[in-house]
Amino acid sequence: MKLQVNDIRNWMNLSNQLIQENKSYLTELDQAIGDSDHGINMARGFQEVITKIQDQSYSTPSDMLKDVAMTLMSKVGGAAGPLYGTAFLKLSMAWKNKSEIQVNDIKDGLQAGLDGIKQRGKATSGEKTMIDVWDPVVQLFSENDITDPSLIEETAKQAMNNTKDLKATKGRASYFKEKSIDNIDPGSASSYYIFSALSTSLQGA
Repeated sequence: MKLQVNDIRNWMNLSNQLIQENKSYLTELDQAIGDSDHGINMARGFQEVITKIQDQSYSTPSDMLKDVAMTLMSKVGGAAGPLYGTAFLKLSMAWKNKSEIQVNDIKDGLQAGLDGIKQRGKATSGEKTMIDVWDPVVQLFSENDITDPSLIEETAKQAMNNTKDLKATKGRASYFKEKSIDNIDPGSASSYYIFSALSTSLQGA
């Protein structure tokens, strides 16, 4: 189980597909506890990512992910652009000069991405943000020998659903205080789609 350039391209294509299909749902989630624009912003940003990478030739996954990161930073509005851009940039840096990404590399890259999100967003686990999906997925890789990629999708989905019970203490949702409870965090939902796409890509890799 390893990722090469074409697997990363497939991961991004699948991520875009899921985000486009669920754009309205992401917007609904953000209407409840945000600015109502997460679905629109993510859909626009990931479509721009596909436009950028689809016909480009890359020698390593790192090179492609750097373009992904820069595109997300410049094309996704709100807080999501800098956060996702930082995550993919850290992934790119962790995988620099590697033509094949092994399971341990994935773990190290996702940890670097998570650390980048925490630093950029000045947030941690339990504050009802995308971190509440990234953290459990990183833990999954740290605590298990991943031979079944479907565990990534299952872990991310459960983590996303768990944000429903949390009170937001970071970001726009924190303004809603107690009213933020009983709502899934939009950033955790978009993160779930990205990890679901990674899970699918790894199953075919």
